[in-house]
Amino acid sequence: MESAYLQSYLGTCLTQGLAEVARVRPVDPIEYLALWICKYKENVAMEQLKQKEMVELERERELALLEQEMMERLKAEELLFQQQQLEFQLELEIQEKEKQRAEELRRAQEQLEKEMRQNLENAAKNEEPLQAEEAPADLGKTLAEISDRYGAPNLSRVVELDEPLLSDVALSIDQDL
Repeated sequence: MESAYLQSYLGTCLTQGLAEVARVRPVDPIEYLALWICKYKENVAMEQLKQKEMVELERERELALLEQEMMERLKAEELLFQQQQLEFQLELEIQEKEKQRAEELRRAQEQLEKEMRQNLENAAKNEEPLQAEEAPADLGKTLAEISDRYGAPNLSRVVELDEPLLSDVALSIDQDL
């Protein structure tokens, strides 16, 4: 039993210490072995402390990696949220512009209808007293000005040129002969 105890607690230390004494061959081997065993104890304690620090550093490194991944996910979510906000704002602006265009179109249609009603009323008022004078008044107007219909062609005035009469042509031929 005593040998098992000594083997488990002192076996490695004594074996390495005696091997060191045999290699160095100091003047006082007992004192050298005692100092070597004290130093061995310090080295073992330092090694255990170093192992604990390495485990703690590894755990902190893993925590830092997890925190970094979380920060990256948060940044990605923030960018996605900002992008969604921008898309929403753009959609609102587009809807607002469409509303403005629709309102402008409605106003233009109302204005056009109002002008058409006024033109019809004016035409009705003007037709009654001018029925006798209608022919001479229409000579200077274009077809679009005369017609109140939508889509009436807007033709320019046709100017008739004075054409020579047949007798004028015959006279000029006779003179040439």
